Amino acid sequence: MTIINDQRCGWIKDLYPRKNIKSFEGKKEDFDWIIIGAGYTGLSAARKLGELFPNQSVALVDAQLAGEGASSRNSGYLVDTTLNDGFTSNKDLENYKIKTDIYNAGINCIKKFINNYQVDCELNETGKYFASSKLEDEKILIRFSKILKKLNFENKIFYEKDLFNKLGTKFYKIGLYTKGGMLLHPGKLVRAMISALPNNVNLYENTFLIKWGKEKDKIICKFKNGKIITKKIIFATNGFLKSLGIKPHYNFPLTLTASMTRPLTNHEFENIGRPNEWGVLPVRPLGATIRFTKNKRLLIRNTAELHNPNNMSEIDLEKRIYKHKIGLSKRFPELPNNIIESSWSGIVSRTRNSSQLFECIDKNVFVAGCYNGSGIGAGTLFGEQIANRASGINTDEIELIEKRKKPTLLPPNPFLKWGINLRLKYERLRANSEI
Repeated sequence: MTIINDQRCGWIKDLYPRKNIKSFEGKKEDFDWIIIGAGYTGLSAARKLGELFPNQSVALVDAQLAGEGASSRNSGYLVDTTLNDGFTSNKDLENYKIKTDIYNAGINCIKKFINNYQVDCELNETGKYFASSKLEDEKILIRFSKILKKLNFENKIFYEKDLFNKLGTKFYKIGLYTKGGMLLHPGKLVRAMISALPNNVNLYENTFLIKWGKEKDKIICKFKNGKIITKKIIFATNGFLKSLGIKPHYNFPLTLTASMTRPLTNHEFENIGRPNEWGVLPVRPLGATIRFTKNKRLLIRNTAELHNPNNMSEIDLEKRIYKHKIGLSKRFPELPNNIIESSWSGIVSRTRNSSQLFECIDKNVFVAGCYNGSGIGAGTLFGEQIANRASGINTDEIELIEKRKKPTLLPPNPFLKWGINLRLKYERLRANSEI
Protein backbone atom coordinates (compact mmCIF):
# COMPACT_ATOMS: atom_id res chain seq x y z
CA MET A 1 0.00 0.00 0.00
CA THR A 2 1.23 3.50 -0.83
CA ILE A 3 0.35 6.49 1.33
CA ILE A 4 0.41 9.81 -0.52
CA ASN A 5 2.01 12.82 1.17
CA ASP A 6 -0.77 15.31 0.51
CA GLN A 7 0.66 18.85 0.48
CA ARG A 8 -2.68 20.66 0.27
CA CYS A 9 -2.90 21.49 3.97
CA GLY A 10 -2.51 25.22 4.68
CA TRP A 11 -0.60 24.67 7.93
CA ILE A 12 1.94 22.43 6.18
CA LYS A 13 2.32 24.79 3.22
CA ASP A 14 3.20 27.46 5.76
CA LEU A 15 6.39 25.56 6.71
CA TYR A 16 9.78 25.09 5.07
CA PRO A 17 10.17 21.64 3.49
CA ARG A 18 12.19 19.27 5.67
CA LYS A 19 15.43 17.73 4.46
CA ASN A 20 17.24 14.44 5.16
CA ILE A 21 14.05 12.37 5.20
CA LYS A 22 14.89 8.69 5.64
CA SER A 23 12.80 5.59 4.94
CA PHE A 24 13.54 2.14 6.33
CA GLU A 25 15.72 0.32 3.83
CA GLY A 26 17.45 -2.37 5.91
CA LYS A 27 16.73 -6.03 5.32
CA LYS A 28 16.62 -6.71 9.06
CA GLU A 29 17.42 -4.54 12.05
CA ASP A 30 17.05 -4.96 15.80
CA PHE A 31 15.77 -2.19 18.08
CA ASP A 32 14.94 -2.09 21.75
CA TRP A 33 11.72 -0.22 20.97
CA ILE A 34 9.51 0.54 17.99
CA ILE A 35 6.77 3.16 17.83
CA ILE A 36 4.28 3.07 14.96
CA GLY A 37 2.98 6.56 14.14
CA ALA A 38 4.92 9.84 14.28
CA GLY A 39 2.26 12.38 15.21
CA TYR A 40 1.92 14.12 18.57
CA THR A 41 1.58 10.80 20.43
CA GLY A 42 4.39 8.91 18.71
CA LEU A 43 6.81 11.83 18.78
CA SER A 44 6.14 12.44 22.47
CA ALA A 45 6.55 8.75 23.28
CA ALA A 46 9.83 8.61 21.34
CA ARG A 47 11.14 11.74 23.05
CA LYS A 48 10.33 10.31 26.48
CA LEU A 49 11.90 6.91 25.73
CA GLY A 50 15.00 8.60 24.37
CA GLU A 51 15.32 10.57 27.59
CA LEU A 52 14.66 7.56 29.86
CA PHE A 53 16.97 5.15 28.02
CA PRO A 54 19.73 7.08 26.23
CA ASN A 55 21.67 3.85 25.61
CA GLN A 56 18.75 1.99 24.03
CA SER A 57 17.66 2.18 20.40
CA VAL A 58 14.24 3.46 19.37
CA ALA A 59 12.68 3.15 15.90
CA LEU A 60 9.92 5.67 15.15
CA VAL A 61 8.04 4.74 11.97
CA ASP A 62 5.36 6.57 10.00
CA ALA A 63 3.61 5.65 6.75
CA GLN A 64 3.73 9.32 5.70
CA LEU A 65 5.97 12.23 6.54
CA ALA A 66 6.23 12.64 10.30
CA GLY A 67 3.66 15.00 11.79
CA GLU A 68 1.88 15.60 8.49
CA GLY A 69 -1.17 13.48 9.26
CA ALA A 70 -3.83 14.62 11.71
CA SER A 71 -1.22 16.42 13.85
CA SER A 72 -0.78 19.13 11.21
CA ARG A 73 -4.30 18.99 9.80
CA ASN A 74 -6.43 19.96 12.78
CA SER A 75 -7.80 23.41 13.54
CA GLY A 76 -5.16 24.25 16.14
CA TYR A 77 -7.36 24.30 19.26
CA LEU A 78 -5.75 23.35 22.56
CA VAL A 79 -8.93 22.76 24.54
CA ASP A 80 -9.61 22.65 28.26
CA THR A 81 -13.36 22.04 27.93
CA THR A 82 -15.57 20.50 25.24
CA LEU A 83 -19.32 20.61 24.70
CA ASN A 84 -20.03 18.00 22.02
CA ASP A 85 -18.44 14.89 23.48
CA GLY A 86 -21.42 13.13 25.00
CA PHE A 87 -21.67 15.30 28.12
CA THR A 88 -24.96 17.15 28.56
CA SER A 89 -26.04 17.20 32.21
CA ASN A 90 -25.15 17.16 35.90
CA LYS A 91 -25.46 13.38 36.16
CA ASP A 92 -22.02 12.79 34.64
CA LEU A 93 -20.25 15.68 36.34
CA GLU A 94 -17.58 13.55 38.03
CA ASN A 95 -16.54 11.91 34.76
CA TYR A 96 -16.55 15.27 32.98
CA LYS A 97 -14.22 16.68 35.65
CA ILE A 98 -11.80 13.80 35.01
CA LYS A 99 -11.99 14.57 31.30
CA THR A 100 -11.21 18.27 31.84
CA ASP A 101 -8.41 17.35 34.24
CA ILE A 102 -6.90 15.26 31.45
CA TYR A 103 -7.26 18.15 29.00
CA ASN A 104 -5.56 20.51 31.45
CA ALA A 105 -2.75 18.02 32.04
CA GLY A 106 -2.32 17.98 28.25
CA ILE A 107 -2.17 21.78 28.14
CA ASN A 108 0.50 21.75 30.84
CA CYS A 109 2.40 19.11 28.88
CA ILE A 110 2.38 21.33 25.78
CA LYS A 111 3.41 24.42 27.75
CA LYS A 112 6.30 22.52 29.32
CA PHE A 113 7.52 21.37 25.92
CA ILE A 114 7.24 24.89 24.48
CA ASN A 115 9.17 26.37 27.39
CA ASN A 116 11.86 23.67 27.46
CA TYR A 117 12.57 23.88 23.73
CA GLN A 118 11.75 27.57 23.18
CA VAL A 119 9.17 26.74 20.53
CA ASP A 120 7.43 29.40 18.46
CA CYS A 121 4.12 27.81 17.46
CA GLU A 122 2.05 31.00 17.72
CA LEU A 123 0.49 29.92 21.02
CA ASN A 124 -2.24 32.35 22.00
CA GLU A 125 -4.06 32.03 25.33
CA THR A 126 -7.08 33.74 23.83
CA GLY A 127 -9.77 31.32 25.01
CA LYS A 128 -12.53 30.10 22.72
CA TYR A 129 -16.23 30.51 21.95
CA PHE A 130 -19.05 28.00 21.65
CA ALA A 131 -21.46 29.89 19.40
CA SER A 132 -24.72 29.44 17.50
CA SER A 133 -26.84 31.38 15.01
CA LYS A 134 -29.95 30.12 16.82
CA LEU A 135 -31.00 32.01 19.93
CA GLU A 136 -32.91 28.87 20.95
CA ASP A 137 -29.53 27.31 21.77
CA GLU A 138 -29.27 29.77 24.66
CA LYS A 139 -30.63 27.13 27.04
CA ILE A 140 -27.83 24.71 26.08
CA LEU A 141 -25.18 27.31 26.74
CA ILE A 142 -26.72 28.53 29.99
CA ARG A 143 -26.78 24.95 31.28
CA PHE A 144 -23.20 24.37 30.14
CA SER A 145 -22.10 27.67 31.71
CA LYS A 146 -23.48 26.56 35.07
CA ILE A 147 -21.61 23.26 34.83
CA LEU A 148 -18.35 25.02 33.98
CA LYS A 149 -18.76 27.41 36.91
CA LYS A 150 -19.20 24.44 39.25
CA LEU A 151 -15.82 23.23 38.04
CA ASN A 152 -14.27 26.71 38.38
CA PHE A 153 -13.92 27.37 34.65
CA GLU A 154 -14.22 31.07 33.95
CA ASN A 155 -16.82 31.74 31.25
CA LYS A 156 -19.28 34.35 30.03
CA ILE A 157 -22.30 34.41 27.71
CA PHE A 158 -22.34 36.96 24.89
CA TYR A 159 -25.10 37.96 22.50
CA GLU A 160 -25.18 39.19 18.89
CA LYS A 161 -23.88 42.76 19.30
CA ASP A 162 -20.93 41.84 21.52
CA LEU A 163 -20.13 38.81 19.36
CA PHE A 164 -20.07 41.03 16.29
CA ASN A 165 -17.59 43.37 17.99
CA LYS A 166 -15.34 40.48 18.96
CA LEU A 167 -15.63 38.23 15.88
CA GLY A 168 -16.48 40.59 13.04
CA THR A 169 -19.57 38.63 11.99
CA LYS A 170 -23.30 39.12 12.63
CA PHE A 171 -23.98 35.43 12.05
CA TYR A 172 -23.89 34.34 15.68
CA LYS A 173 -26.78 35.22 18.02
CA ILE A 174 -25.49 33.56 21.20
CA GLY A 175 -22.05 32.46 22.36
CA LEU A 176 -20.31 31.16 25.46
CA TYR A 177 -16.74 32.36 25.93
CA THR A 178 -14.41 30.12 27.96
CA LYS A 179 -11.14 31.61 29.10
CA GLY A 180 -8.93 28.54 29.31
CA GLY A 181 -8.68 27.41 25.68
CA MET A 182 -5.67 28.23 23.51
CA LEU A 183 -4.97 28.53 19.81
CA LEU A 184 -1.75 27.58 18.06
CA HIS A 185 -0.15 26.65 14.74
CA PRO A 186 -0.32 22.82 14.78
CA GLY A 187 2.24 22.37 12.01
CA LYS A 188 4.86 24.46 13.78
CA LEU A 189 4.32 22.61 17.05
CA VAL A 190 4.70 19.14 15.56
CA ARG A 191 7.70 20.25 13.48
CA ALA A 192 9.39 21.36 16.73
CA MET A 193 8.70 17.92 18.20
CA ILE A 194 10.51 16.31 15.28
CA SER A 195 13.51 18.57 15.84
CA ALA A 196 13.54 17.69 19.55
CA LEU A 197 13.94 13.92 19.02
CA PRO A 198 16.94 12.51 20.94
CA ASN A 199 19.89 11.08 19.03
CA ASN A 200 19.00 7.47 19.86
CA VAL A 201 15.65 7.78 18.07
CA ASN A 202 15.74 6.62 14.44
CA LEU A 203 12.93 8.24 12.45
CA TYR A 204 11.75 6.31 9.39
CA GLU A 205 9.17 8.07 7.18
CA ASN A 206 7.17 6.95 4.15
CA THR A 207 7.52 3.49 5.66
CA PHE A 208 4.25 1.57 5.69
CA LEU A 209 3.76 -1.24 8.19
CA ILE A 210 2.61 -4.24 6.18
CA LYS A 211 2.33 -6.78 8.98
CA TRP A 212 3.34 -7.28 12.57
CA GLY A 213 3.32 -10.24 14.94
CA LYS A 214 4.94 -11.89 17.94
CA GLU A 215 7.38 -14.80 17.94
CA LYS A 216 8.16 -15.89 21.50
CA ASP A 217 9.55 -12.79 23.24
CA LYS A 218 10.23 -10.86 20.03
CA ILE A 219 7.98 -8.57 18.00
CA ILE A 220 8.50 -8.58 14.23
CA CYS A 221 7.34 -5.69 12.04
CA LYS A 222 7.45 -6.21 8.28
CA PHE A 223 7.87 -3.37 5.81
CA LYS A 224 8.30 -3.22 2.05
CA ASN A 225 12.11 -3.21 2.24
CA GLY A 226 12.73 -5.38 5.26
CA LYS A 227 11.74 -5.96 8.87
CA ILE A 228 12.43 -4.62 12.32
CA ILE A 229 12.74 -6.94 15.29
CA THR A 230 12.10 -5.37 18.66
CA LYS A 231 11.35 -6.05 22.32
CA LYS A 232 8.49 -3.60 22.86
CA ILE A 233 6.06 -1.84 20.54
CA ILE A 234 3.84 1.23 20.99
CA PHE A 235 1.01 1.89 18.55
CA ALA A 236 0.32 5.62 18.17
CA THR A 237 -1.49 5.78 14.85
CA ASN A 238 -4.75 7.24 16.21
CA GLY A 239 -7.15 7.33 13.22
CA PHE A 240 -5.41 4.33 11.64
CA LEU A 241 -5.48 2.03 14.68
CA LYS A 242 -8.50 0.14 13.35
CA SER A 243 -6.84 -0.51 9.97
CA LEU A 244 -3.86 -2.06 11.80
CA GLY A 245 -6.15 -4.35 13.78
CA ILE A 246 -5.53 -2.53 17.08
CA LYS A 247 -8.64 -2.60 19.29
CA PRO A 248 -10.77 -2.68 16.10
CA HIS A 249 -14.04 -3.11 18.01
CA TYR A 250 -13.46 0.00 20.10
CA ASN A 251 -12.50 2.75 17.63
CA PHE A 252 -13.34 4.06 14.18
CA PRO A 253 -12.03 6.89 11.95
CA LEU A 254 -13.94 9.91 10.68
CA THR A 255 -12.74 12.07 7.81
CA LEU A 256 -12.95 15.85 8.24
CA THR A 257 -12.24 18.49 5.61
CA ALA A 258 -11.17 22.08 6.08
CA SER A 259 -10.26 25.15 4.06
CA MET A 260 -8.12 28.18 4.80
CA THR A 261 -8.28 31.53 3.05
CA ARG A 262 -5.46 33.76 1.93
CA PRO A 263 -4.64 36.57 4.38
CA LEU A 264 -7.29 39.26 4.29
CA THR A 265 -6.29 42.56 2.75
CA ASN A 266 -6.19 45.64 4.98
CA HIS A 267 -9.48 46.78 3.44
CA GLU A 268 -11.14 43.42 4.07
CA PHE A 269 -9.77 43.40 7.61
CA GLU A 270 -11.24 46.84 8.21
CA ASN A 271 -14.61 45.71 6.84
CA ILE A 272 -14.94 42.99 9.48
CA GLY A 273 -13.96 45.29 12.35
CA ARG A 274 -10.25 44.49 12.82
CA PRO A 275 -10.83 41.62 15.28
CA ASN A 276 -8.09 39.92 17.30
CA GLU A 277 -7.37 36.23 16.74
CA TRP A 278 -10.31 34.03 17.77
CA GLY A 279 -11.73 30.52 17.58
CA VAL A 280 -15.37 29.37 17.47
CA LEU A 281 -16.60 25.84 18.11
CA PRO A 282 -20.21 24.85 17.27
CA VAL A 283 -22.94 24.35 19.85
CA ARG A 284 -24.53 21.70 17.66
CA PRO A 285 -22.46 18.66 16.64
CA LEU A 286 -21.32 18.86 12.99
CA GLY A 287 -21.71 22.62 12.93
CA ALA A 288 -18.76 24.59 11.60
CA THR A 289 -15.50 25.12 13.45
CA ILE A 290 -14.12 28.56 12.51
CA ARG A 291 -10.82 30.30 13.26
CA PHE A 292 -9.49 33.74 12.54
CA THR A 293 -5.73 33.37 12.68
CA LYS A 294 -2.88 35.58 13.76
CA ASN A 295 -2.02 36.36 10.14
CA LYS A 296 -5.62 37.31 9.22
CA ARG A 297 -6.71 34.07 7.60
CA LEU A 298 -10.07 32.38 8.08
CA LEU A 299 -10.23 28.61 8.58
CA ILE A 300 -13.45 26.62 8.32
CA ARG A 301 -14.20 22.96 8.98
CA ASN A 302 -17.82 21.94 8.46
CA THR A 303 -17.87 18.33 7.22
CA ALA A 304 -17.40 14.99 8.99
CA GLU A 305 -18.06 11.64 7.37
CA LEU A 306 -17.16 8.01 6.98
CA HIS A 307 -14.74 8.11 4.07
CA ASN A 308 -11.69 6.17 2.91
CA PRO A 309 -9.06 7.61 5.31
CA ASN A 310 -6.27 7.12 2.78
CA ASN A 311 -7.74 9.03 -0.13
CA MET A 312 -9.69 12.24 -0.79
CA SER A 313 -9.88 12.80 -4.53
CA GLU A 314 -9.87 16.26 -6.10
CA ILE A 315 -13.52 15.81 -7.10
CA ASP A 316 -14.48 14.79 -3.55
CA LEU A 317 -12.55 17.70 -2.11
CA GLU A 318 -14.20 20.21 -4.44
CA LYS A 319 -17.62 19.15 -3.17
CA ARG A 320 -16.49 19.86 0.40
CA ILE A 321 -14.93 23.19 -0.61
CA TYR A 322 -18.32 24.26 -1.95
CA LYS A 323 -19.75 23.76 1.55
CA HIS A 324 -16.84 25.73 3.01
CA LYS A 325 -17.62 28.63 0.68
CA ILE A 326 -21.26 28.58 1.78
CA GLY A 327 -20.22 28.61 5.43
CA LEU A 328 -17.85 31.54 4.97
CA SER A 329 -20.40 33.47 2.91
CA LYS A 330 -23.02 33.09 5.66
CA ARG A 331 -20.65 34.58 8.20
CA PHE A 332 -18.79 37.12 6.09
CA PRO A 333 -20.95 38.13 3.10
CA GLU A 334 -18.79 41.22 2.59
CA LEU A 335 -15.74 39.10 1.68
CA PRO A 336 -15.06 37.79 -1.86
CA ASN A 337 -16.10 34.25 -2.72
CA ASN A 338 -12.67 33.29 -4.13
CA ILE A 339 -10.40 33.79 -1.12
CA ILE A 340 -9.90 30.11 -0.20
CA GLU A 341 -6.24 29.32 -0.74
CA SER A 342 -5.88 25.74 0.52
CA SER A 343 -8.17 22.82 1.37
CA TRP A 344 -7.45 19.40 2.84
CA SER A 345 -8.83 16.35 4.59
CA GLY A 346 -7.72 14.74 7.84
CA ILE A 347 -8.64 11.87 10.13
CA VAL A 348 -9.90 11.83 13.70
CA SER A 349 -10.33 8.68 15.76
CA ARG A 350 -13.55 8.19 17.69
CA THR A 351 -14.83 5.82 20.33
CA ARG A 352 -18.44 5.11 21.22
CA ASN A 353 -18.34 7.01 24.54
CA SER A 354 -15.76 9.68 23.57
CA SER A 355 -13.05 8.16 25.74
CA GLN A 356 -9.43 7.43 24.86
CA LEU A 357 -7.38 4.27 24.42
CA PHE A 358 -4.44 3.89 26.80
CA GLU A 359 -3.43 0.36 27.65
CA CYS A 360 -1.24 -2.69 27.31
CA ILE A 361 -3.10 -5.00 24.91
CA ASP A 362 -0.59 -7.86 25.09
CA LYS A 363 2.78 -8.49 26.70
CA ASN A 364 5.08 -5.64 25.57
CA VAL A 365 2.39 -4.28 23.21
CA PHE A 366 0.99 -0.84 24.09
CA VAL A 367 -1.47 1.58 22.49
CA ALA A 368 -2.49 5.20 23.01
CA GLY A 369 -4.99 7.04 20.84
CA CYS A 370 -8.61 7.95 20.05
CA TYR A 371 -8.72 11.59 21.17
CA ASN A 372 -12.14 12.34 19.68
CA GLY A 373 -11.00 15.61 18.13
CA SER A 374 -8.91 16.87 21.09
CA GLY A 375 -5.57 15.39 20.13
CA ILE A 376 -3.03 18.19 20.50
CA GLY A 377 -2.87 18.24 24.28
CA ALA A 378 -4.26 14.78 25.01
CA GLY A 379 -2.13 13.17 22.29
CA THR A 380 1.05 14.74 23.62
CA LEU A 381 0.19 13.77 27.19
CA PHE A 382 -0.78 10.21 26.30
CA GLY A 383 2.40 9.77 24.26
CA GLU A 384 4.65 10.68 27.16
CA GLN A 385 2.66 8.60 29.62
CA ILE A 386 2.35 5.45 27.47
CA ALA A 387 6.16 5.54 27.25
CA ASN A 388 6.30 5.74 31.04
CA ARG A 389 3.83 2.90 31.40
CA ALA A 390 5.70 0.72 28.91
CA SER A 391 8.86 1.39 30.95
CA GLY A 392 7.23 0.26 34.19
CA ILE A 393 7.05 3.80 35.59
CA ASN A 394 3.93 5.04 37.36
CA THR A 395 3.08 8.75 37.46
CA ASP A 396 0.33 11.03 38.73
CA GLU A 397 -0.68 11.57 35.10
CA ILE A 398 -1.10 7.84 34.52
CA GLU A 399 -3.26 7.58 37.64
CA LEU A 400 -5.40 10.43 36.29
CA ILE A 401 -5.71 8.82 32.85
CA GLU A 402 -6.74 5.50 34.41
CA LYS A 403 -9.66 7.22 36.21
CA ARG A 404 -11.39 7.95 32.91
CA LYS A 405 -14.22 5.81 31.60
CA LYS A 406 -12.82 3.14 29.32
CA PRO A 407 -13.95 2.93 25.67
CA THR A 408 -17.04 0.78 25.20
CA LEU A 409 -17.58 -1.98 22.67
CA LEU A 410 -18.85 -1.02 19.22
CA PRO A 411 -21.51 -3.05 17.37
CA PRO A 412 -20.26 -5.22 14.49
CA ASN A 413 -20.52 -4.22 10.84
CA PRO A 414 -22.74 -3.60 8.96
CA PHE A 415 -24.65 -2.29 12.01
CA LEU A 416 -21.76 -0.03 13.01
CA LYS A 417 -21.57 1.59 9.58
CA TRP A 418 -25.34 2.02 9.42
CA GLY A 419 -25.42 3.49 12.90
CA ILE A 420 -22.61 5.97 12.27
CA ASN A 421 -24.10 7.14 8.98
CA LEU A 422 -27.56 7.54 10.51
CA ARG A 423 -26.15 9.53 13.42
CA LEU A 424 -24.11 11.73 11.09
CA LYS A 425 -27.19 12.34 8.92
CA TYR A 426 -29.24 13.26 11.99
CA GLU A 427 -26.59 15.65 13.32
CA ARG A 428 -26.18 17.26 9.88
CA LEU A 429 -29.91 17.99 9.79
CA ARG A 430 -29.81 19.48 13.30
CA ALA A 431 -26.78 21.59 12.44
CA ASN A 432 -27.85 22.56 8.92
CA SER A 433 -28.08 26.25 9.79
CA GLU A 434 -24.61 26.14 11.39
CA ILE A 435 -22.66 24.90 8.35
